[in-house]
Formats: sequence, structure tokens, C-alpha cells
Amino acid sequence: MTDDGSRDDSKAGYKKPPVATRFKKGQSGNPKGRPRGRHRHAPYEAVLGQLVTIREDGVERKVTAAEAFLLQLAKRGLKRDISAAQSAMTVIEEGKALRAANDPGLTEMIINLVSPGSVNTALEPLRMARKLDAYRDTARMALEPWIVEAALERLGERHLTREEQRIVLKATRTPWKVNWPDWWEERP
Repeated sequence: MTDDGSRDDSKAGYKKPPVATRFKKGQSGNPKGRPRGRHRHAPYEAVLGQLVTIREDGVERKVTAAEAFLLQLAKRGLKRDISAAQSAMTVIEEGKALRAANDPGLTEMIINLVSPGSVNTALEPLRMARKLDAYRDTARMALEPWIVEAALERLGERHLTREEQRIVLKATRTPWKVNWPDWWEERP
């Protein structure tokens, strides 16, 4: 305090910076500050855009991390993981909507998750066959009766040999439910 009772702001000391370097009222202490929008969002593009190597049936290939993640989600969904299936379908629908917005000519997106050389993974979702043991990845698949009937109708005049008939019979899940043609010799 000065002799007349007013404050002397010119003195510098503890918690009192010199008057010349003090911030003016209403002035920011960090004028440049943090750039707007920086560090607000997770770096999805940096992480999910990276290339990773995946192996399918012993064959390696490079895909983006996002694609590998979606493939894993779809694989879990096909193994009856409901939440994974819902998540995969949500991502697929979002992708469809995004593509439709960018390319109005696109009307449908088909994702085929069949491993090269194997159709087993496609037969179950199409309800053409069923795994005999749902909890084993390598379980034997058995054909549904309706698909056997449809295939036999397509043969027309051509008949299967007795050995081929045995193979079809063994591959059918419930052979007693099939309406076998008159020429069929092997019975369940």
C-alpha cells in the first residue's frame, strides 16, 4: 500500500508478476491455445487403415485392420454369436447406406464369406445343410431333405448308380423324410 491508501501494483514478488508482463483483463493466458478439434476423436483411420496379414485355410493375404475386424465379427456371427452377428449387420448396413449415398446406382452389396475350396460355411446359412455337432468347427455337414429332393428332380432322366445313392443317403440329415424317386434302390 502507498501513503495515500491505494495499492502499489508496480512491486513484483511472490504471486505478483511485473506489471509489464501481466495479462490484461479479458486476455487469454494461452492465446494460441490447443487447435480446435484436435484429440477429440479416436484415431480410427490411423489404426483401422493399417494393413494386417490374415491366414485363411493356410493362405496368407493382406487386408486392412477394419476388414480383418469385420471378417472376424462375421465369422463369430456365423458361429451363432448373436451380438457379433448384430454388430456385423449394423456395420454392413452402415456401409450400404454410405455407398448408396456416394453411388446412387448401387442397390445391393453381397458379402461372400466362403473359404476357397470349401462350401461348408455357405451351406448352413443357406439352410441347405446342417452341422451334426454345432460346437465343433470340423463337424460333418449333412444335407437337408428338401435340397436332396430338388437335386434329384434336376437330374431328369439321369439315374445315380447304387454307390452314388449310398453316398447321398449317408450325406442326408434325415433320409426318411426325403421323397425318393421310384428308380431309387437304396432305402434308409
